[in-house]
Amino acid sequence: MSEVQMEQTIVAQSEEFEREPVPQSKWKSWKSFLGMYAGEHVAGTEFIIGPLFLTTGVSAFDLIVGLLIGNLMAVLCWRFLTAEIAVKHRLTLYYQLEKICGKNLVKFYNVANGVLFCFLAGSMITVSTTAVGIPFDLPMPALNDTMPNGVPWVVIVLITGALTSVIAARGYDSVAKAANWMVPFILFAFVAAAVVALGQLGVKNFSDFWNIWGEGSEPFPGKIKYTFWHVVLWSWFCNAAMHIGMSDLSVLRYARKASAGWTTAAGMFVGHYMAWIAAALLYAVYLKSAEAQAMLAQGIAPPVAPGPLAYGAIGYLGVLAVILASWTTANPTIYRAGLAFQAIFPKSSTFWMTMLAGGIATVAGIFPAFAMKLLDFVALYGFILAPIGAIIAFEHFFGAKYGIISNYAEKAGISFNVAVLAAWVLSAGLCYVLSVTQGIFLSFLTLPAWLACGILYLVLSKWWQKAV
Repeated sequence: MSEVQMEQTIVAQSEEFEREPVPQSKWKSWKSFLGMYAGEHVAGTEFIIGPLFLTTGVSAFDLIVGLLIGNLMAVLCWRFLTAEIAVKHRLTLYYQLEKICGKNLVKFYNVANGVLFCFLAGSMITVSTTAVGIPFDLPMPALNDTMPNGVPWVVIVLITGALTSVIAARGYDSVAKAANWMVPFILFAFVAAAVVALGQLGVKNFSDFWNIWGEGSEPFPGKIKYTFWHVVLWSWFCNAAMHIGMSDLSVLRYARKASAGWTTAAGMFVGHYMAWIAAALLYAVYLKSAEAQAMLAQGIAPPVAPGPLAYGAIGYLGVLAVILASWTTANPTIYRAGLAFQAIFPKSSTFWMTMLAGGIATVAGIFPAFAMKLLDFVALYGFILAPIGAIIAFEHFFGAKYGIISNYAEKAGISFNVAVLAAWVLSAGLCYVLSVTQGIFLSFLTLPAWLACGILYLVLSKWWQKAV
């Protein structure tokens, strides 16, 4: 089952159980989640994340082993944190937060969530445009570009974004049906492109494969050097909003057992691990071209354009794969953002809120910075949203032992839990200031921010609940 189909099923069911635990008659086996996670993480983002790793000068050991460990840690978080809490309470993230935080604070969270989803979808519109523009010989954005490189680029982004937005707002049923066929094709395209790229690189054994990265190199202009720990922590927390941020409570609450959390391995090791490395191979081929070598000689970073990279390996099959992968990622992402906005304005039409989300995503897609700096953006996205998950996790595991009242906003009849906001702002704010002022890689601070938020929440709740 694809991401889109699973998302449709979950949305339809959550409308029935939006404010109550999922009944046992609706629980699902682990097989329902295996396909969903595999499909969700074989996506358009993978076409650009893999190449971006090469721009950081990462070594073979740091990349291959670092990704292995980082993705394993993400799976463990899904299994032993998110899934455990999901099957215990069987509530959506938003309703569980509302019980703890209050309705008004949840609206504030929805704004952050919705806007960040829009920017992520915008990067997918950018990726799709690099493929759509191939027949038109469209100039591709450079690695360090922040602004559009011409009117043709803007026009194609607007058309692509408009189509994506309309489909997300009105054609969700048809997208869900089509996605069943898209994901296997996209996965096949990744494998085929990787095989072709290995041939173009002259790889005949594992040693040749390892030497593609070797001992690493200097990062490209405008990029920082990635070490083993950069790779581990980035790959662990690129989906921080979903696992330690508890966003996937809304999905895993349908699982019969918490062991369904292990199915996330299909996404991490088929999608992220395999797909990122496959996409990196495409960029490695391009870097050997005369064009790329000339740019490097001049101190210019060669562009990371997924469309041309896939086209260079498997022709228009690769172009189609990039478009479909971007589409199947952007559509549900825009749809999620629309739902977040609709929750803020409950009397508004979901259709128009989704169109609003699509409009924001399309505008973001005009600016290639969101895609070209995807490693940085995804790190920021997870960093901002992850600490909220600590509120739920620490209350679940430690709240009773520490003597705080669970679901305090609901029981006290308040709409704004100050302890939650203070813990979120203080932990994330302090860690972000450290990142900026001390030059610390943001993914290094995601776990400290998460832990700090959880601890602060317990301490502040103990004081706040007595004070009121």
